[in-house]
Amino acid sequence: MYGDHVNLLPIPGEALFLPGFFNEEESNTYFNELTTGVAWKQEPIKIFGKTVLQPRFTAFYGDEGISYSYSGITMNALPWTETMTKIKARIEEKYHARFNACLLNHYRDGIDSMGWHRDNEKNLGKYPLIASVSFGAHRIFQFRRYVEKIPIISVDLSHGSVLIMKGETQRYWEHRLPKTVQVTSPRINLTFRLIID
Repeated sequence: MYGDHVNLLPIPGEALFLPGFFNEEESNTYFNELTTGVAWKQEPIKIFGKTVLQPRFTAFYGDEGISYSYSGITMNALPWTETMTKIKARIEEKYHARFNACLLNHYRDGIDSMGWHRDNEKNLGKYPLIASVSFGAHRIFQFRRYVEKIPIISVDLSHGSVLIMKGETQRYWEHRLPKTVQVTSPRINLTFRLIID
């Protein structure tokens, strides 16, 4: 236990989960504001030499001049919205952290997904702290060891929850949001991070 958190991962790795970080009213308001107030795009990415559309919509916001590259995409940060600033401030205060960027994902239903990956880009630093905020439909989120591919550890990311990934998590563990036909409503996810040069 870490105060009011549970560490989901065996050592090495720290993934701290706090359901209900935002209450129901806040979560409903933020979900609606983010649905309509974000410049969502469905970006093409390269997978095994083929160009395909990502199975979700994305957006990137942050401080002026910040950019982020992954899977052959380079995104330049749009200015923070008022909603994102409020959410960011709450998390920064709780975790004594500082974030200068946020990658957002909009999953229309359970068919939209995210494959196994690590957030280990060099400009995130050696031990990145990433705060993942969920609004909307519950989705199962999974971890597994990067080398051994086991064990698979699952957590139900609920409406208004926060998942903190820190320490050596991105070095030793990978994560995904698998497809599921059981979810028919949308989910919005914000991943706050500190990008360094």
